[in-house]
Amino acid sequence: MDICIVLGSAGVFKLMNAALNSLPVPAVARKNTWRWRNISTSLIHSMLTGVWAVVGFYQHPEMAKDLISTHSALSHTLVSVSTGYFIYDFIDNILNQKLSVAWEVLSHHFVVVACFSIAVLTRQYVGFAVVALLVEINSVFLHVRQLLRMSGRGGGASSSSGALCRLNSVLNLGTFVAFRISTLAWMTRWLALNRTRVPLPFYAVGSLGLLAIMVMNAVLFYRLLRSDFLQAGREGARKEK
Repeated sequence: MDICIVLGSAGVFKLMNAALNSLPVPAVARKNTWRWRNISTSLIHSMLTGVWAVVGFYQHPEMAKDLISTHSALSHTLVSVSTGYFIYDFIDNILNQKLSVAWEVLSHHFVVVACFSIAVLTRQYVGFAVVALLVEINSVFLHVRQLLRMSGRGGGASSSSGALCRLNSVLNLGTFVAFRISTLAWMTRWLALNRTRVPLPFYAVGSLGLLAIMVMNAVLFYRLLRSDFLQAGREGARKEK
């Protein structure tokens, strides 16, 4: 049953991606319609799973006290659905992008699928996986940023692209700190404190996965800060002169 949900989820996200073919694409984004559809599908996943993760903890608060063995059916389904999405997106990137371009996304998805599969198959550490999915709240704004830039409206935080872009830049950076950096730091602390409760193979997978994702996020945070605030601020100062 668990595998069926995972595979079914991958299929549904594939169908969602195909359905986006019938929707209009901004003229400036038509040179790479695959990427537009891929990011749009990722946005749907982030909106769905980010809210779902919050609801999971709200409806079953006991899960926050025991991230290993306590979870609800709703939360287990969430992790299964998200695993299916990451499998779908992994394959989609392999088929449509060069490895030299997609290696960061592929590395991230490989780590996530490896960690989430443990939770799905063993029904242990589901709470830990749901905590990880809180990161998707920030991913909503990351994907919106990408779509805005592809549509030609996504300049820096102080550009003439309008209030929407500036608001999204601020929300993106704020949620990056609140739901990405803070969440990953909390997960690292939890894993260290519960070392004796986690079997060595699972501990190794979790530790290496967190390390890889933290490095990726540090690089991403620097890129966002430089592009949307530091570089935009310098451009604004030059215009004032």
